[in-house]
Amino acid sequence: MAAVEQFAIAVVGGATAGAEAARIFSESEILTVVFDQNPRPYGKIEDGLPRWHVGLRRKEYETIDGKLLREHVHFVPCTKLGRDLELEELTREWGFHAVVLANGAWRDRPVGVEGADAFVGKGFVYQNPFIYWFNHYTEAEYKGEQFEIQDGTIVLGGGLASIDVAKVVQLELTLRALRGRGIEEDLVEMEVRGIPATLKNHGLSWDDLGLRGTTIYYRRQIENMPLVNEPEQATEEVRTKIAKARRRVLEKAMSKYLFRLEPLHLTAGLLVEGDRLVGLRFVRTRVVDGKAVPTDQTVEVRTPMVISSIGSVPERLPGIAMRGELYDFVDWDLGRLEAYPNLFSAGNVVTGQGNIVASRKHARHVASEVVEGYVRLADQVKRLPPIPLEQRDEILNRVRELQTRVGYDGDYRGWIQKVTPPDLV
Repeated sequence: MAAVEQFAIAVVGGATAGAEAARIFSESEILTVVFDQNPRPYGKIEDGLPRWHVGLRRKEYETIDGKLLREHVHFVPCTKLGRDLELEELTREWGFHAVVLANGAWRDRPVGVEGADAFVGKGFVYQNPFIYWFNHYTEAEYKGEQFEIQDGTIVLGGGLASIDVAKVVQLELTLRALRGRGIEEDLVEMEVRGIPATLKNHGLSWDDLGLRGTTIYYRRQIENMPLVNEPEQATEEVRTKIAKARRRVLEKAMSKYLFRLEPLHLTAGLLVEGDRLVGLRFVRTRVVDGKAVPTDQTVEVRTPMVISSIGSVPERLPGIAMRGELYDFVDWDLGRLEAYPNLFSAGNVVTGQGNIVASRKHARHVASEVVEGYVRLADQVKRLPPIPLEQRDEILNRVRELQTRVGYDGDYRGWIQKVTPPDLV
């Protein structure tokens, strides 16, 4: 017989961080309600991790499923904070002892050039919708935004995500060129083999395709690219090794997927013709103490498509104060907001790293602190009062109403099977 939960916690977001928090709460026999904006709870594992990561995606799906199937965990799909639920009611009206935001970072960081957003869809694209399209456009039932890959695309960025974007463009360009020669290839297999090896199998080279290809423009030097993490308080010797490792990562990717990189270029302006963006003006930079410092040299580069991949930030939500593009946390360690004493935040919404391991680790830290330092031993002296049975029942009634509204009957595995497209990679 299941234990009667004495505490209740809401988790917003069911992917890596949210599922890990739910696991920890369930182990303490806490009534845990996980709200997710999508039918499936996999977040950026599904929509942000490029679809060639077949094995990793399946592994992470299974990991998340296992945590959301645990006793004491109740899943509410298709329910988005700010649209179907308000933060105010969740933190103050439902009766939860705590609310944990694990809603990730779904909004692209603004490119920082005045007027750029006016050209979204007119030569300018942000990374998040672009990768979402790439992951889903092959599905027969996909009805989302469409993108046409352009030869000569510019990618703005310098991290692993920008390399993924460049890979997408290069792989799609190669597939299209081969298809024009009557050759069909598999994108996932090509990602594994690399473009040169794939072309060699058909007696071709990159030059034979007549493509300009894709170029990443980065504001600092190759050695500054965040392709390998640098530990805090790293010695000069460690920094030197990491710089070399970053160069090796980049060179391997460039040789395998044939994109180019232009370092020391900072976006400074737009080239516009009619209602379309047709290029960018860059100012050349030099690196001083790790920072990109503009020089007086500029260069104009024409391109049919610019994809900005300079990072992701949390979506703005009613009731949450912002500091620039980020939530105005008063405690960055636990992701706490001054206006909501019982609210915590975990994963990418705080770390901004978009890294599975980092997100899971941070969620584990936050959830453990919530259990041990807040719910069980609030103020290090007294426990929070247990939830009255009638209030617990009221929470569950409200959960069932939301589940019923979206057609979810509580059978998690059955639901996942129902909402998974048969041709989803």
